[in-house]
This record gives sequence, C-alpha cells and structure tokens, in this order.
Amino acid sequence: MIIKSCKMKRLFHCFLLAAAALLLFGCANQPLPPEPFHWVYKTDGTGNKAAENWAPAFVVYGHAETFNRIGRPTVRQEENGDEEVFIDPEQPVVYFMRRPFSTDKAAYTNLIYRVHFPEVPYSLSPFNLTAGKNVGLIVVVTLNADNLPVLVTTVHTCGCYHAIVPTQYLPKDAFPKDWDGETLDIYGEQLPPLLKFKEIHSPQILVYLRPEVHRVMDLDVQDVHDLSADPFRIISTKIEAMDRLEKLPTKTGTTSFYYPEGILKGHVKGAIKPWETLSLSLISMDLFVGADKAYADTGNPFYTSLKPWRREDSNMWDFPRFLQYWGWRL
Repeated sequence: MIIKSCKMKRLFHCFLLAAAALLLFGCANQPLPPEPFHWVYKTDGTGNKAAENWAPAFVVYGHAETFNRIGRPTVRQEENGDEEVFIDPEQPVVYFMRRPFSTDKAAYTNLIYRVHFPEVPYSLSPFNLTAGKNVGLIVVVTLNADNLPVLVTTVHTCGCYHAIVPTQYLPKDAFPKDWDGETLDIYGEQLPPLLKFKEIHSPQILVYLRPEVHRVMDLDVQDVHDLSADPFRIISTKIEAMDRLEKLPTKTGTTSFYYPEGILKGHVKGAIKPWETLSLSLISMDLFVGADKAYADTGNPFYTSLKPWRREDSNMWDFPRFLQYWGWRL
C-alpha cells in the first residue's frame, strides 16, 4: 500500500508540473501594444471615502480593444426570453467589500476590490488558456490596526494566479520563513517583492494589466498627483458595494451575477473556461476549474491551489487560513 501511495503521489506531482508548464506557456508574456499613453481606471471620488482611500488604480494596455476594458456586469433579454449576463465596457465600475479578520497576533481589515472584463479572447497564437467571458480580477489591501497597508494580494476571480506582496509596514516576523526578498515570479509575470508607501505623500496603488489575458504584470505605488501627467490618461470609474452583484437590474426585477444553485452554484454566469476544463479538470478534480466565481461563502471554495486536498486550506475566503497555508505569519 505504501508503494502504491508513493506512485500516486509521484503521478500527481508529474501532472502538477505539467499543469504549471501549461499555465506558464498559455497565459504570460503577450506583447504590449505600442501606445503614446496609458489608460488608467481610477475611482471617481463619489463612493465611500474609506473604500476609496486605498482603492487601486488599474493601468490597462490595448484599450482600443473592448475586451481589455473594465466594465459593468449587465443583463440583456434575448429573443427567446432568456437573460444573458455580459460586461458592458462603457460603464466601468469597481466593486468593494470590507472584511475584518483576526489572527493569534493581531486584528486586520481587508479592503476587497473586484473588477470584470468582457472576455479573454480565444487565440491559438498566442494560446490563451484562460479564454472565456465575464472574467475578473480581485485586489485585496490588508490594513493593520493603524489603517496602514501591510499586504496587497491579487488574484483572478477564478482563484488563479494569486500573488501576495508585502509592504514596508509588515513586521519582519510576519514574512514567510523562506522569504528571500527577490522578485516574485507568478507563472511568468515578474512582480515586486515589496511595496513602498512611506516616502510618498499621497500613495496610489497601481495595478498594471497585460492585454487580452488581464494578468497582473506589475504593481507599483506612486503619488496620486502623478497620474494627472503623461504618460497617464484617467478613466473615471464608479465604486459600488460588492453585494450589488447579487441584484443586477433586469426588465422584470433583478438577477444575480452568479448561478444560485446546482453544480454551478457560486460561479459567474457565462464564465466557463473550456480550455482550462479540458487541460486542468483532472488534476484539480474540478470540472469547472478556471471558471470565475463569487468571493463569498457559497459552499464553492475560492481555492488558490490546484491540489484537491488543499481546497479548504487555500480557500481565500478564510483569509487567516489562506495566509497560513501560503507561509505568511500575520
């Protein structure tokens, strides 16, 4: 039995390595289009002040293509009476939720920001493994008791490609034991190992997104006033409560952005990823791997590890357990 168990583990690790190679090959390093300036989605100041204090701004490339634009989840009525959920790129919005949590050491607050794009387009060259509709991205800013950011976490709304980036305000004993201060390699994207806020008068978190796949390819902190000059162009963006995604307006009332029941419960409507299902469902033991989902307690874990037995440990909804699993000692 021990020999059989070892063989199974080796087989799983081989599958895991193949999956990692596929993720790296299929989703990183699409070329950046030449542009005279950068479009920046920035909240417009009309929302909750506490929410906007640390709201990230999103720098998008290839803005001429609608699939690269942040939009609003919207419902339209089809001729047969069915409702279709899509992302309207003419109405950019950032959705916001605040969640406190505690560890054995201290109390923290997560500021959670969520955006969506019309799609990752289907393409063979480059191959877009994550092709599909209604795709999204979450940025979590973790504040300490002094309301200062100690972590910035980014993740796609499928739970893929998560990155945890510390700031200068995080105590050294909270870093992972193996943290080496080197650049973070997130499946081919290079992110900074540390974000610096202290020297900046009015800090603004910038999230740089690769076109087509919407991968986070850089994080930065700049003075907010610098965004009013070249090479940036601001796109004023609404900020709204996350729970509005549960009540999208329709002709007859409202509907949820997510499937309310059945095997797709908690997943974003229309967000199935066929290439990921074909290539990663076996290793993850999840037929809907890669499909975007709610960041909520729906019974459908927001897992960030492909290891099936680590589904709950890596569930980002349980943030203290998620941090512990990935080695952070807050």
